[in-house]
Amino acid sequence: MNATAHPAGEARPEQVAEALRDLARLGGFFALDTAAPGTPRQGAPADGRGLREGFAARARAVNDRFGTAEPRVGVSVAHLGLAARLWSPVLACVLVHGILPAMDAAEWAGDGTAVRLNGARGRLTARLPAPADAVHAEVDGALRNVEDGLTVKIAPGLLAGNSASALVGSAAQLQRTLPALRAPLGRLTRDLLRTGRLRGTGRITGPGPAFRRNSCCLLYRAPGGGTCGDCCLTG
Repeated sequence: MNATAHPAGEARPEQVAEALRDLARLGGFFALDTAAPGTPRQGAPADGRGLREGFAARARAVNDRFGTAEPRVGVSVAHLGLAARLWSPVLACVLVHGILPAMDAAEWAGDGTAVRLNGARGRLTARLPAPADAVHAEVDGALRNVEDGLTVKIAPGLLAGNSASALVGSAAQLQRTLPALRAPLGRLTRDLLRTGRLRGTGRITGPGPAFRRNSCCLLYRAPGGGTCGDCCLTG
């Protein structure tokens, strides 16, 4: 294999980087910057722990923001936000550019909640035998890496529900931004909700797509937190 060849099905690094740069135009959670492999994270060594390091501090920041001392609340809400940061660019990259980025390279972009990739790797979705399984594996793998480092006991069903809620919320935002993707986005979202631990987490209730999850993210336990639009405790 020569220096410029790539295994079948892999996207070239420059393809992945260009696709992600293009998606930054969508704004918000769809932006996923890339860095040269091995670039040190701000305030932390490039030790391969990706998103796990620093998550606890972000969970405590949630508790401080909402004025609650219950650790579960901060962990769950921070986890939900992280899931949205992962699902949004992955869905967009898959459907707009036909590339599934490698999310095992995900890490914090700085001191806030933004995420970046340490290196640009990915696969061509047209070459994937089971696209929904592959997409789920990338995002779920990054989330489980964080969950494996939690020191606060959180129900597995709650964490799975957070991922599902973030998935559908990301899909809804992408559909509003790029309405031409409605049909393929709807198919992929439904397929993902039947995949792995997302199965049984809730149901699509409308064309938004709207969602009703079977678990609660615990936001209601924070002073003035209220409930989310897809919460099982409402309606």
